[in-house]
Amino acid sequence: MTTQCKLTNEERDFFLQVSEAAFSNPFSDARDGADRALAGISGSDRDRALQGATKAIRQRLSDLNSQGRANLALYDGADRQLLLTTILFDQYHAYLPQFDALIVEQIQAGEQPCAVPFSAEALARLRDYGCTVQQARHYFAFFYQLRRGFFFINQLVGSSVAMRTLRCRLWNTIFTHDTQRYEVTLWNRLEDFSTLLLGETGTGKGAAAAAIGRSGFIPFDEKSGRFAESFTRNFIAINLSQFPESLIESELFGHKKGAFTGAVDNHQGVFARCVPHGAIFLDEIGDVSVPVQIKLLQVLQERRFCPVGSHVAESFRGRIIAATNRPLEELRRAGNFRDDFYYRLCSDVIEVPTLRKQLAESPDALPSLLERLMVRIVGTEDSELATTIYQQLMKDLPPNYSWPGNVRELEQAVRRLLLNGHYYGDPYAHTGSGDNLQTLADSGTMDAQQLLSRYCRQLYDRFGTYEEVARRTRLDRRTVKKYIQGD
Repeated sequence: MTTQCKLTNEERDFFLQVSEAAFSNPFSDARDGADRALAGISGSDRDRALQGATKAIRQRLSDLNSQGRANLALYDGADRQLLLTTILFDQYHAYLPQFDALIVEQIQAGEQPCAVPFSAEALARLRDYGCTVQQARHYFAFFYQLRRGFFFINQLVGSSVAMRTLRCRLWNTIFTHDTQRYEVTLWNRLEDFSTLLLGETGTGKGAAAAAIGRSGFIPFDEKSGRFAESFTRNFIAINLSQFPESLIESELFGHKKGAFTGAVDNHQGVFARCVPHGAIFLDEIGDVSVPVQIKLLQVLQERRFCPVGSHVAESFRGRIIAATNRPLEELRRAGNFRDDFYYRLCSDVIEVPTLRKQLAESPDALPSLLERLMVRIVGTEDSELATTIYQQLMKDLPPNYSWPGNVRELEQAVRRLLLNGHYYGDPYAHTGSGDNLQTLADSGTMDAQQLLSRYCRQLYDRFGTYEEVARRTRLDRRTVKKYIQGD
């Protein structure tokens, strides 16, 4: 089939709008605007805008098909790329229900990859549009990765600016800010991009790490009708703080029989168990000693490691995600966290917001969080029960309760309410802001500088910027920063 077609100017303008939507972060305001523009509507909710956009795109492709112009081989250059993007956008959204069902089925099935019964039809459609066999397989695998990324990131609910920003940042750390470049050149290169998650205990760093780790690219095996790996096997999490110093290296790198007293057999560490398309989550990375940091740094730089008691190097091809609730600036200043190790981990550094920050930005976020927690705890949606829980929390807790245990505390508060009917908060908690400011002031043990420092820290925890603290305290930004960092 020879090249003989060109898009009209009107078609080109429409397909440019499709490209803008296709390559926008799906959790961003830019994507919402692009969907509304395609649908020709304004002020509607996100789902209605997306439905309108996909309907308009499908009609355009149908019109081209009726004219015998819906084949990539008829075009070249920019027109071919615009048509390809539109076809991929349409086909991806056409199979969203099937991909969602596959993700749920795979979670239940575990490590054995599930059959993909709709793959033959999807691949045939892509080939009918002019994709090669190899291209069709690649795009189908890319669809699955995109949907897993959206599926798991979307579980991190919350309407606050901080949570919307978190969802956008997680999407970018998986697909980069330029999805088009990612799909062309970086889809098989992200293993060398490490991510460091920061945040207090209980904020959901593990869930954020899992969203990244379960959303890596996995090739599709057309012969078996399955993806090459299960994403449940692709993600391995290890909490480094739970192991004594003498065992951490064994858990990370494995050991050979007889390597030390008690090594009665060979043992595979997490680096050996990580599959080529997988990811390792190193939780509480701030707790590991400097010697372990040095060995981890070598693995990150060389992508090779040796089990304890062996001199034979093994390859590591996965991605590293690390997290800590400890203040890395202080650890680095004290020499307890190496700068070179930090710089090898920090391809992306993402702050997971506290619950108090979410509620300060969006007080109405609590009911939606409770509804999601109810599904996890009770096993089904129950809006009426979630409303009852919310109302009781409002009665039991003081105004502006700080939720020192974050989302983890909220989850246990729900359980306690289900058991006892009440939750009065944690009176013994120690938050990043120190002891309760009112209690400390009442004790008469603080001087003016300490009091101002604590107050600035509390405002910063609530509003998240030095500028806002400076505005509220009528201090300049540098003074505010000094008080907060010196507390």
